Amino acid sequence: MDHVALRVADPRRSAQWYAQHLGLTPWQPPEWEPFPVFLLGGPFGIALFPVQAPATVLRPHTRHFVTIDHFAFRVSLPELEAARMYFAKEEVPCQWQDHVYFQSLYLTDPDGHTVELTAPTQAWDAVAGTVLAGRG
Repeated sequence: MDHVALRVADPRRSAQWYAQHLGLTPWQPPEWEPFPVFLLGGPFGIALFPVQAPATVLRPHTRHFVTIDHFAFRVSLPELEAARMYFAKEEVPCQWQDHVYFQSLYLTDPDGHTVELTAPTQAWDAVAGTVLAGRG
């Protein structure tokens, strides 16, 4: 996956939130102004568009109907634990879930999008080869 495009109430506020709490790097080339604001995190990014972006940029029906349930960033188990400690210290509400094959933290951005940080466990490592080869 390359990126997710989100409609948000205030792209600058959302960019600040993602930079502060998830360490993503905001990037907005002059050719793209005034939007989207793009946030980079390794090979993955988030494009932030204002809710009222013109129809020539995003399909107009996307602001009224079904939306993304959540999206996830893969991290290591030590990174996930560091994130959990950071969110506790900064009083950022989040929920921890044990999915057996993955450990996950769920949090909500300023516009209500659910963001997951997920780390594979040793149980995943034991079955990943079989599952990814289509045999599991």
